[in-house]
Amino acid sequence: MTQEYDLVVLGGGTGGYVAAIRASQLGKKVAVVEKSDLGGTCLHRGCIPSKALLRSAEVYRQTKNASEYGITTSDIQLDFLQVQQRKNSIVGTLHKGVTALMKKGKIDVFHGYGRILGPSIFSPLPGTISIEYANGEENTMLVPKNVLIATGSSPRTLPGLDIDGDYVMSSDEALQMDSLPKSIIIIGGGVIGIEWASMLADFGTEVTVVEYLDQILPTEDMDVAREVEKLLKRKGVTFVKGAKVLPETLVKDKGVSIEAELAGEKKAFSADKILVSVGRQANTTNVGIENTDIVLEKGYIKTSEFYQTKESHIYAIGDVIGGMQLAHVASHEGIIAVEHMFGCNPEPINYDNIPACIYSNPEAASVGLTEKQAKEKGFSVKVGKFPFKAIGKALVYGESDGFVKIIMNQENEDLLGIHMVGPHVTDLISEAGLAKVLDATPWEISHTIHPHPTLSEIMGEAALAVEGLQIHG
Repeated sequence: MTQEYDLVVLGGGTGGYVAAIRASQLGKKVAVVEKSDLGGTCLHRGCIPSKALLRSAEVYRQTKNASEYGITTSDIQLDFLQVQQRKNSIVGTLHKGVTALMKKGKIDVFHGYGRILGPSIFSPLPGTISIEYANGEENTMLVPKNVLIATGSSPRTLPGLDIDGDYVMSSDEALQMDSLPKSIIIIGGGVIGIEWASMLADFGTEVTVVEYLDQILPTEDMDVAREVEKLLKRKGVTFVKGAKVLPETLVKDKGVSIEAELAGEKKAFSADKILVSVGRQANTTNVGIENTDIVLEKGYIKTSEFYQTKESHIYAIGDVIGGMQLAHVASHEGIIAVEHMFGCNPEPINYDNIPACIYSNPEAASVGLTEKQAKEKGFSVKVGKFPFKAIGKALVYGESDGFVKIIMNQENEDLLGIHMVGPHVTDLISEAGLAKVLDATPWEISHTIHPHPTLSEIMGEAALAVEGLQIHG
């Protein structure tokens, strides 16, 4: 069976289905090929399920601390199976929503494994999609005018440290645990590792984070990374930095033990389980890229600023091209790619204006350059920093640790970066993102009247702090 389309999207994750919707809005005939469920990693194995678990951990922690708010509780118990059921219910509801969006846009969805073929009887150009089905049904051939590769990424592991799903897990397997380990070693102190460390510590697991670098959250501002580490240590999380894990020393026997090289010496660690969190790798194998002229660079698909590959009718977006590897980034890349392929003349994305969030407790969020990056680029910087301890709503809320830090270019007062750690900063960062997009100055942020009492007041105070004019600090 052969069908023709204006666009076929390989991958029904956040970037893929958003791109398909945008193409449908432009009146194009669109198909999405997805080997599993629509929504991809973000909905089923990433953003949504992990945040659902983090919310349960937050409620559990707050309930245990209810006496601080004048509320007496007793016999507090954690039903982890119910926690998992709630997570699955949320995922299921959102999955139904995405499916409905495909029907609304009259977008055809093929549930199978799609592969790009080279020039053939169907098309003189590479791009015909062959869909293989798990049930052995005869392949379907899709002949598109354009192809968008949005196949995403999968967890990376260390050579020799194989994921078995029981003793050694990636985040994929950890999301499916039916019980909590009493102890865990998390290898990697990046965003995913820190979110899991925070969650499991709140659930009562003994957590050790082993990080190769000398700073956790290496992409974040150093002040933010230090604050997150300090507050997680307060929860009981142990951090071991500058440590090279030695996979060949792994032993599984009613738990796990492994060694790491630390300051020239070997140190052993043991726990019930290991969670490997050392980044993600692009899903580029078995997609048919070898049948095209598409160029791979360090394992990622190389594209133009409009996500066009060396094959002009084939585009690629999201984790498969590297970059920030965030769901909201993939979505916007998908929109830009579709608008470009169909002649809408979009503006390229300015990645310095894209917020990034960490949903641990404490939360962290950022947009723009860190202070170190700004100085390395030669900017003369001025920094304003204001603590949540001076914000009334933070004290009312019961979480007053953390701060907002604003970095300004001293020469022209442009915002270079805004970095936050503390309560609900993943929501507060959108104001900072808008300020960056509008090329606002700290003076303009400080003259935006923030309602009282709200956590958002910290934005105005931090902006005033750039010139040492903060009111409550």
